[in-house]
Amino acid sequence: MKLEYLVTKAAQLEDKTVAVAQAEDEEVIEAVYASLEKRLARFILFGEEEKIRFYLKEKGIWEDEVKIVHTTSKEMSAEMAVKAVKKREADVLMKGNIPTATILKAVLNKEYGLRTGKVLSHVAVFEVPEYERFIIVTDAAMNIAPDLQQKSQIITNAVEIANSIEINLPKVAPITAVETVNPAMQATLDAAALTQMNKRGQIKNCIVDGPLALDNAVSMKAAEHKGIKSEVAGQADVLLVPAIEAGNILYKSLIYFAKAKVGAVIAGAKAPIVLTSRADSAESKLYSLALAICSAK
Repeated sequence: MKLEYLVTKAAQLEDKTVAVAQAEDEEVIEAVYASLEKRLARFILFGEEEKIRFYLKEKGIWEDEVKIVHTTSKEMSAEMAVKAVKKREADVLMKGNIPTATILKAVLNKEYGLRTGKVLSHVAVFEVPEYERFIIVTDAAMNIAPDLQQKSQIITNAVEIANSIEINLPKVAPITAVETVNPAMQATLDAAALTQMNKRGQIKNCIVDGPLALDNAVSMKAAEHKGIKSEVAGQADVLLVPAIEAGNILYKSLIYFAKAKVGAVIAGAKAPIVLTSRADSAESKLYSLALAICSAK
């Protein structure tokens, strides 16, 4: 599976609109330009109008291809972009040149935000060289040390994203350092509990089995060598990490060491949220937008 497939799929979905909070930024407009070229979506750009027009002109984007809404502060941009999604004027929320805390504050606002009562979690879809399928990693950016209930909701978010890109009944591996339950290691206890919750129908539309170490989750050879019999071992679609440090290290290791490609969204809100950073490549931003559009309801 290639992430370019998601770009093609997103382009086939008509009438999708992305609201960009604080769009007056060269890299943000670069992502908008790439998306317009691929015909992924329409854009509503919130921010300082003159600066947005400058960057649009620099990239050769006609103003009739986007809608510009003038704002006078980053807080105002975040609020108006979130409200546009809330009112269904847009299907996806995208972070522009704005602090993550500012846009998330607007997302979580009780009056006009995008709360659903569920945990918000980061879901990353990786295309790993010489690997035959997507690998989904969660959560590398939002939840610091999720408890059992939060992990259950993080799985549910990941399953919804997996379903949106045609991975039906995804196989979920709660990743730990070992593949046996150890009372001294909370992650293994949580993994065993999540497995039972799945078997009893508390976590639906997927197959959960753990604890599993990373090698046993993704390598059939490693699983067979250790005598692990499991529907998930060696063929996991979703890797649920125990804490943010593990997720963040795995995420960046895949990019910098394995040269993997990635698209990522924040799931669990009323609409997918694209939180790109300056360190993300233009290609990664495009894939993240495509993933968000594919997963928008």
